[in-house]
Amino acid sequence: MNALAIRHDLGASVTVRDGDTELFRYVYQPDTVQLESPKPYIHPLRTRAGKVVSLFRPHDHVWHKGIAWSLPHVGEENFWGGPTYIHGRFYVQLANNGTQAHRRIVAMNRDADTATVAHDLDWTTQSGALFFTERRTLRAHLISPDAWALTFETQMTNVSGTDVAMGSPTTKGRENAGYGGLFWRGPRSFTGGQFVTEEGLGGDEVRGRRMQWMAFAGRHDETDAESLVLMVDDAANPNHPPQWFARTEEFACLNPAPFFSEELTIEQGSTVRFRYGVGIADADANAAPALADAVREVLARSEAPVAAGETV
Repeated sequence: MNALAIRHDLGASVTVRDGDTELFRYVYQPDTVQLESPKPYIHPLRTRAGKVVSLFRPHDHVWHKGIAWSLPHVGEENFWGGPTYIHGRFYVQLANNGTQAHRRIVAMNRDADTATVAHDLDWTTQSGALFFTERRTLRAHLISPDAWALTFETQMTNVSGTDVAMGSPTTKGRENAGYGGLFWRGPRSFTGGQFVTEEGLGGDEVRGRRMQWMAFAGRHDETDAESLVLMVDDAANPNHPPQWFARTEEFACLNPAPFFSEELTIEQGSTVRFRYGVGIADADANAAPALADAVREVLARSEAPVAAGETV
């Protein structure tokens, strides 16, 4: 297998390459407008064969950006983008679109089959109040000639001065709309694809169910090739196994949603940690169980976080 390479465009993004293939670009300092809740994002995301399996700023939801850590209800603040769900009024545009602002890179290294990037962020409300500080770590791992895995870890510390409840539109009263957390938006051509779980194939009826992992099998325009995107929730995450916000009709998305139907309160001064594994493969739905096992192994091997305060 090829050795991974990292390119750092200072003050903008980090790109991880697998030979001639750009596996992903992580834009840590975007030029997003305030209405879309500026946040780092991963796009484009590619398979090892170079197939793009993410979508950026679709016209139906312009705040969807590849893969992003997006939270719609952080207290009364919106770190998702766009309007906020208010029960009885539906979605209302408020002056509460917060920013996840990059502060500093704390780690960037690679070996033959792994590349690591970690940075610190400040979560600031639209009115300018500092709500959370965060240490975020991304690692790319080569699994096989047809697959690789991305691990995503966040440690968020509440510095707001008060306890903060994280939730979703469902916790605010909208049925079966519990989105929030690590959110993947798939290509347009994946619309109408298939979900794969431990129980087999499925459609939109899987939304809201508790699963340890879920995959999305989709096809690409022009080539008719198939790709597989899979997400694994770490067993140590709060509310594991999570309920999933997942769609195949209207558009393709996967989201292990830790606050789907129950708020999680983060006390002032305390830190909450979430870890996820994302598998990306040039494969069809049949490969999902083996890919899930491989991604779980990767999560187990990369348990040690980059510690808060550690620098390179």
